[in-house]
Amino acid sequence: MKRKWGLLAGCLALVALIIGAVVWTQSRHTNVRTAPATHNRLTKQDVTATEVKVKPWVKLKHPLQLPILMYHSISTGNQLRVPQQQAVAELNYLKRHHYQTLTTTQAIRALTTNTVPQKKVVWVTLDDAYTDNQKLLPTLKRNHQHVTINVITGFTHKSDHLSLAQMQALKATGRVDFASHTVQHLDLNALTAAQQKQELVASKQWLDQHLHQNTLLLCYPAGRANRTTHRLAKQAGYRVALTTTEGVAQLSQGRYNLSRLRITPGMNLTTFADLIRVTNS
Repeated sequence: MKRKWGLLAGCLALVALIIGAVVWTQSRHTNVRTAPATHNRLTKQDVTATEVKVKPWVKLKHPLQLPILMYHSISTGNQLRVPQQQAVAELNYLKRHHYQTLTTTQAIRALTTNTVPQKKVVWVTLDDAYTDNQKLLPTLKRNHQHVTINVITGFTHKSDHLSLAQMQALKATGRVDFASHTVQHLDLNALTAAQQKQELVASKQWLDQHLHQNTLLLCYPAGRANRTTHRLAKQAGYRVALTTTEGVAQLSQGRYNLSRLRITPGMNLTTFADLIRVTNS
């Protein structure tokens, strides 16, 4: 009987020894796998240093007044051509007086939500997409500013208008975005509804396809449009549209009837400053 109990005790001891060895081995492997890699560990200071701080937009108590500047060619010769020296001086003025130049997306957000990234904002637009618009790029890069160019998509083969390759290069800088100025720059008021739709839809499709974007802005040729144009612009997917009506833009004008401020050749900086001066609060 004693021999049987001794044998049983020995077996139990052996089993306990085996179980202990297995547990110890698994524990050792687990520790190896889960041991912290101190050389990859980010400290709180590291995380803080890599965070990008984005300032919240400010909600205005009163309706936004947005100066939308209207340029065309950056050259000389007529009232639609602003010399490069003047245009650069005006961009430098905006920089020096702490105006933020909005992108199309930012401008739409500002107008439709009545919020702004800061109190002094302006939207710089250039109509027709002339090749000489490229003269502004060095200033835009230096000042960290932005402009919107309204493209006549049927004119991109003309030597004095931006080609697709030139537009793609400008867009890649992050300093320029592009919007529709229709296909052939025709007076929309003189067209049938079907003809207007063709101009609006085809230009948007061209820009969307070739510049890989969702074109949200329409600029009317010569600033003219009618109620049919407004309806068709909305149906085509545009969020806002620009006229040549003189004045500061406000949402009360209607999303598809926004005013702009024409920049004329020979305008001095005092006149320019008075033109864009608004108080948003």
